[in-house]
Amino acid sequence: MLELRKSDDRGTGKLDWLEARFTFSFGPYQDPAQPGFSDLKLLNDDRVAPGGGFATHEHKDMEVFSYVMEGALEHKDSMGAGSVVPAGDVIAMSTGSGITHSEFNHSTTDRVRFVQVWLMPDRKGVEPRYQQKHFSDADKRGRLCLLLSREDGNGAMHLYSNARVYAGLFDGGERAELALAPDRYAYVHVLCGAVSVNGTALGDGDGARVRGERKLVFSDGKNAEVLVFDLRPLERPEGS
Repeated sequence: MLELRKSDDRGTGKLDWLEARFTFSFGPYQDPAQPGFSDLKLLNDDRVAPGGGFATHEHKDMEVFSYVMEGALEHKDSMGAGSVVPAGDVIAMSTGSGITHSEFNHSTTDRVRFVQVWLMPDRKGVEPRYQQKHFSDADKRGRLCLLLSREDGNGAMHLYSNARVYAGLFDGGERAELALAPDRYAYVHVLCGAVSVNGTALGDGDGARVRGERKLVFSDGKNAEVLVFDLRPLERPEGS
């Protein structure tokens, strides 16, 4: 079963330097029906004006990653990591016992757009770490490319969470399938464009909670870019 979450139903946030879309409750957007889904707790689509950004703030016991779609994101943290993150790069932090970091638009002329995601970890108090990796369009074209996983040796960045995260690009006749174990959920988010998932049409900014499916089939894309989360089942009802 796919439970559709339309783009226009998401929360919004706007500052003079930021336009944001909130899939789940966060900051100014609070909806008891949208607490997250399984271990996926935050999925924010942020568009940051030139020179704008998020000042230094703290995270603890959360797996945090940012997927940069446009422009360049400047990252600094209390672990000593600092970098300019271009489009196509993913940065991931295991915040564990606690870190502080900031994220700014590196450009003075162009906006940066990135998606920030929080996942619940499968352990607490780990030593914080930072990872960064580039995933090219060729890696994602017509297929689902594994970005993050708690299993090693598969080319993905490591994640302290019972989840796998994929990205894919689909257009025209390109088609891909993702097998799901009987006890797994999934969440699909369309970053841009449009695509069919198991015969259900999803447009730009749409999402879908997935339960009781053994596979996901992506087809009929129109310049689509997607994130896909393979998740453990909920241990208790969350109204989601």
